Amino acid sequence: MSRAVIYETFGGPEVLELREVPEPHAGPGEVRVRVTAAGLNPMDWGIAARPELAARFGIDVPSGFGYDLAGVVDEVGDGVTGFAAGDRVHGGVLGRAVADFVVVAIPADSLWHTPEGISDEVASTLAVAGASAVAALAAIGLRSGDTVLVGGAAGGVGVFAVQLAGLAGARVIGTASEGTFDFLRRLGAEPVAHGPGLADRVRALAPDGVTAATDLFGTETAEAALALGVARERISTIAAGPRPPGGVRATGGFDAAPGALQQVTDAILAGRLTVPVAARFPVEKIRDAVTLQAGRHVHGKIVVTL
Repeated sequence: MSRAVIYETFGGPEVLELREVPEPHAGPGEVRVRVTAAGLNPMDWGIAARPELAARFGIDVPSGFGYDLAGVVDEVGDGVTGFAAGDRVHGGVLGRAVADFVVVAIPADSLWHTPEGISDEVASTLAVAGASAVAALAAIGLRSGDTVLVGGAAGGVGVFAVQLAGLAGARVIGTASEGTFDFLRRLGAEPVAHGPGLADRVRALAPDGVTAATDLFGTETAEAALALGVARERISTIAAGPRPPGGVRATGGFDAAPGALQQVTDAILAGRLTVPVAARFPVEKIRDAVTLQAGRHVHGKIVVTL
């Protein structure tokens, strides 16, 4: 037997249970990963809590939990090339990641080799947040010399977007609560408080104007950018649904170009990008981990260890 986080009904963290389940094995075209770490994302608890969101991803109860993972390949099925037992890997499997063992279909699911020099904890945070940040910046054609407004800059995707935008040569202004301002400055962003009056505060901070924006939390930053005169094709959102305000660009990790995570891991290995892990929880504390994640006040990423 092995362990997996399961929920039988939709709801808050209280519906999550760590259970003993039959140990899965790799079949043809599959590998099995012994999971050592799983990075949490807002979509994980959103799917578990909201049946309508779960339906959009084809998930029904009972279900496993989580997407991002890292670990070691320990079984390789017939016909698989490119992976061998003992390989360190990271990637994503929808609704199944927080478990001792995960079977991954090659190439249907997302799986990459973890470079030496990157820990499993860090690798487990990359699949959703790293790809989403790259896609959000690509959608607005970010370039050197831009002044970019990043909404939700201290969140799981924001910490990647802020640093990647800075590496691209942009001036980065990030929205956040005041308690995160020093944290954002260390990442290279100029912080500005979110909430009513955002456009006015940004205008005072950047009197020469903002040229691009990405909203990683909802719609407030996108609406402020429109009010500031940013062209709608230079504004992206990842959490505003399929029809964001003003015809701005909706995107996400699914839009990331091939090589997006290579861009992220290369920057990590070069010491130019850091992944702030805000908290670590053993899998036995999954409810505590998800409660913290759902509060949306975390500076960086939350990792569950197995």
